[in-house]
Amino acid sequence: MGRFDGRVAVITGAARGIGFGTAQRFSEEGAAVAIVDLDESAAAEAAGKLPGTAVGIGADVSDKASVDAAIARVVEELGGIHVLVNNAGVTRDNLLFKMTEVDWDLVMGVHLKGAFLMTQAAQKHFVEQRYGKVVNTSSTSALGNRGQANYSAAKMGLQGFTRTLGIELGPFGINVNAVAPGFIATEMTDATAARLKMDVDEFRRLNAENNPVKRVGEPADIAAAVTFLASDEASYITGQTLYVDGGATLG
Repeated sequence: MGRFDGRVAVITGAARGIGFGTAQRFSEEGAAVAIVDLDESAAAEAAGKLPGTAVGIGADVSDKASVDAAIARVVEELGGIHVLVNNAGVTRDNLLFKMTEVDWDLVMGVHLKGAFLMTQAAQKHFVEQRYGKVVNTSSTSALGNRGQANYSAAKMGLQGFTRTLGIELGPFGINVNAVAPGFIATEMTDATAARLKMDVDEFRRLNAENNPVKRVGEPADIAAAVTFLASDEASYITGQTLYVDGGATLG
């Protein structure tokens, strides 16, 4: 018996990285999984790698019509929805005086508007069945990070969003929490190393030195936290943000 037998979990931005690692964990624990990604072919390919029932769905999370269609497909193809993980994200890093309005709007649209639209679409089903779990992906960058005014603002905004929905949706049997990853070894952080003209292994080593456990995180570390918060074991936890960063934010 898995913790998520009979449950349907939707994970956005799950064709790779943290999202895919999370989708794997849900699938291994019995959930039927919908991988939602901007690139439907990548979503379908990722879904095909999961051990259980899974579908890949293309959607722009910052567009209401696209989101509504995606949730409708999930319910039709998998028979319902019980868990939503708002993980879709992009970075457009730059110092404030170089940051464009397009850079700002894109990051806000995917992270904040995307989480708003996906949760709004899912909560209709959650309220009706008086059961639902929402986990939002924040970041340690929410506490401030040079060159990430847009990303930091969006990730802290998700924490406020999480707290507010914890208050609003708790009476309907819906738990809303967030996970704030530290440095995680993914294609996204490898791309950051390339942008900084640094060797990937050296970039990871330097980041490992910045936390007490002296290693970088892996997608599986975040998946473990997300699946706990989405499980019935965490039914008395809502509105909270769990930092999963090897202790990097302690100092």
